[in-house]
Amino acid sequence: MSDRRDDTGFDLQRRRFLSAAAAAAGVVLAPGVTLYGVGTPAHAAGRDPGQPVTAATRWGMLIDVNACAADCDACVTACATENGLTGHGRPATDAQWIRKVSLRDPRTGAERSLPVMCQHCAEPPCVDVCPTGASFKRADGIVLVDKHICIGCRYCMMACPYKARSFVHEAISDQKPYAPRGKGTVESCTLCVHRVDAGDAPACVAACSAAGREAMLFGDLADPDSEISRRVAAYATTRIRADLGTDPGVFYRNL
Repeated sequence: MSDRRDDTGFDLQRRRFLSAAAAAAGVVLAPGVTLYGVGTPAHAAGRDPGQPVTAATRWGMLIDVNACAADCDACVTACATENGLTGHGRPATDAQWIRKVSLRDPRTGAERSLPVMCQHCAEPPCVDVCPTGASFKRADGIVLVDKHICIGCRYCMMACPYKARSFVHEAISDQKPYAPRGKGTVESCTLCVHRVDAGDAPACVAACSAAGREAMLFGDLADPDSEISRRVAAYATTRIRADLGTDPGVFYRNL
């Protein structure tokens, strides 16, 4: 098959490949439609895949920085394993959907280590600047990139105040069917949307718990009775660059 391109320069073969991968996984990368993986029980703890997401739910995360050890990278490793992120020995360009950041208070010398990922903003700048609509926010607050229409312009990377997005510089092999990727496109943390739609927590949260840290809590911020909502109401929390008005869905305690 010839390497045909449309007049926008988008690789049609890549589009067909990603579409096939999405279909194999039961994935439709469009707002309000479920993403779920091969072998995932369609009617398990998660939603019925035939039902669209709604604004009645807003998924978010609460991270207790005091419980996050500087020498622990369980969340980073779990994210890479779950989503098929492989490095090429070039840290400046290798994809990393979640990273550990070290902070030091110059007045007291106190140091903190915390994970930073896409903050899944209610008002995401990446969505505002995307010229094709590839960057979008689901009704339940999860911010995603539709690889079918991403043209790799990287406007979203420039607009993101959290440096949470990566550009795929390398050809991709051995992809996870539920996490389609493609050279020349932008990507970032999806909150493991395939797991969320199946009723599970993101891989980073599960790994943190398995490591005995319990630093990361995932849940529904729109439900006042959820554990995450109760904790956000009970404890002093902060959000990174909340002053920008993006309304991040990731909260930090003891930061």
